[in-house]
Amino acid sequence: MRQYAILRILLAGFFLYFAWPAIPYATTMVEHIFWAAWLMFFLLVAGANFATLLQMIKPPVMEQEEVRERQTAEN
Repeated sequence: MRQYAILRILLAGFFLYFAWPAIPYATTMVEHIFWAAWLMFFLLVAGANFATLLQMIKPPVMEQEEVRERQTAEN
């Protein structure tokens, strides 16, 4: 389900769009650590979704399409 990965990338980009202007105003060490952790989390989310789009990894279990095979009786 490629559309879910695309939507998650767009949502992460939307959050980054709003957060980016506030990052330069960080003055204390706690604020720097917070924004560094936030950016690392953003990179993790975006990277995982790009890997899903490029089919480098399998999509999450909930998004994998179920392949049904017909079961036959064997004698």
